[in-house]
Amino acid sequence: MNIIRKENYTFTFSNSNKPVSFIKPGNNIVFETHDCMCSQISCETDNLDGIDFDKVNPATGPLYIEGAMPNQTLKVTVQSIDLDNYGIAMTGPGVGVLGEKLDKMTHNILNITENSAIFKNIELPLNKMIGVIGVAPNSESINCGTPGSHGGNMDCKVIGEGSIVYLPIYTPGALLSVGDVHAVMGDGEIGVSGAEVGAKVDVNVELISNFKINNPIVETDDAYYTIASAQTLDDAYKIAVEDMFEILLSKCSLSKNDLIMLMSLTCDIEVCQVVDPLKTIRYKIKKEILKKLNVDKLI
Repeated sequence: MNIIRKENYTFTFSNSNKPVSFIKPGNNIVFETHDCMCSQISCETDNLDGIDFDKVNPATGPLYIEGAMPNQTLKVTVQSIDLDNYGIAMTGPGVGVLGEKLDKMTHNILNITENSAIFKNIELPLNKMIGVIGVAPNSESINCGTPGSHGGNMDCKVIGEGSIVYLPIYTPGALLSVGDVHAVMGDGEIGVSGAEVGAKVDVNVELISNFKINNPIVETDDAYYTIASAQTLDDAYKIAVEDMFEILLSKCSLSKNDLIMLMSLTCDIEVCQVVDPLKTIRYKIKKEILKKLNVDKLI
């Protein structure tokens, strides 16, 4: 089994990062990940005042995919997510949407079972998902806490087992990194954390040479999502909707006017997160709508 251990982590997405592993397209690899606090908290009595907040959102990697070149698309299929047996939730003053209502930083440890995360004796059904997944960007280094066209900290809860993530490639080898897994997270992540947990993430990587994308796309069993991050939610949803429109326009026979009307009738704007340096939106079209357009697949 190909595996990248969690000791091989980075706090940036950058084309200057040296790859820690190499793989040929079509193969699987496991990313072993720290939780978003880089394993600095392990029990209820740990003191958050001693946390080094410069060491947050580590991503395991990067992985060099042989043959990956700029203007291609990287296809990452999430085969499985194997969680550690505990997770962390935290919040405090000055963070998240309601930070002004709080006067101290606090955290809770959530025991993880096969099907649930236990919060204050409340069993929460697992929603295993990857918060950080991305490639080296086409510009300067970007910290792992910030999302963008390269992916990064999108905190998109539909990136789970069985999902496919499509990422634009900007540098040879793509330099894929993965981290910030959650056992449970609500859309928005309003308190600035989900159930932050270490994990082993098994993915398959492939290359698509004949389709270029500008921003990440996610495919699930029943839908496709265009993903966009920007300073405001308004800016982010504009990008995500335009991306979907341009792709659909190239694949179906509808006029621009009719396509916009159909999108307004059937597609959904959904929020991924509102607490990172850039906000992230996903725009959803169901596969059943694509079938009615005689479109086999979005990408």
